[in-house]
Amino acid sequence: MRIQNRMTAAVTRDARLPAAATERLLTSPHAQGAGFRGADSLISTILVEHPWLSPTALIVLVVAGPVLGRLLVSRPRAAWLLSGVALLPVALLTLTPVDRELFARCTVQWALPTPGRVELMANVVLFVAPVLLAGVATRRPFAILLAASVLSAGIEALQAAVPAIGRSCDTGDWLSNTIGAAIGAALAAVALWAARRPQRHDRPSWRGAAP
Repeated sequence: MRIQNRMTAAVTRDARLPAAATERLLTSPHAQGAGFRGADSLISTILVEHPWLSPTALIVLVVAGPVLGRLLVSRPRAAWLLSGVALLPVALLTLTPVDRELFARCTVQWALPTPGRVELMANVVLFVAPVLLAGVATRRPFAILLAASVLSAGIEALQAAVPAIGRSCDTGDWLSNTIGAAIGAALAAVALWAARRPQRHDRPSWRGAAP
C-alpha cells in the first residue's frame, strides 16, 4: 500500500543517498506537483526525515504490547474499541484519495523491511497494534493474523482496481503488512498466555507443611 509516491519510495529505500540529496528530491517542484498533500503526505515527510521513528515504534509495541494485552484480556469490548481506533491510520494511509501520478498500477516485488526502507518498516508497524488488540479481543490471534493478511491483500487489489484514488498496489507492502500482523499475533499470544498463567498469590504455598 502506497504511503508515499514512487519518487519518495525510490529515495527512501536507498539508505545510501545523503540526507541533502533526499531533501532536494522531496522538495523539488516535480515531487510537490505529484501530490505531496494532505495528512498522509505529512506523515510520509516525517518518516523520511526521521527514519528511526518506525523501528522505535516497533520496539515500543513489542515491549508494551503484551502488558497492555494482558490488561485487556478480561475487557474484550475495550480491546475491540482500541483495535478499531488502531485501524484508522490504515484507512487514512491506504484508501483516502490523493492527487498523485501513478507510474504503475501494481508493482511485484518481495523486498523485506529493514530500518533503511522507511516505507516498508512503516507498513510493518501499521498492522501490529490492530492485530494485537483484535487477537486479544477474540482470543484467536492466529485467525486474526490470517484475516489481516487477507485485508491487506484486499486493500492492494482495490488500489490496483481503482486508479482514481491515486494509489498503486505493491506486493512488498502486503508482505510488510503480513509481517506486522504476525508480530501482532505473536504479541497477542504472549498476552493470552500471561493471562492464563497462575499468579503468584494464586499458587498453593507449601511453607510450613509437615515433612
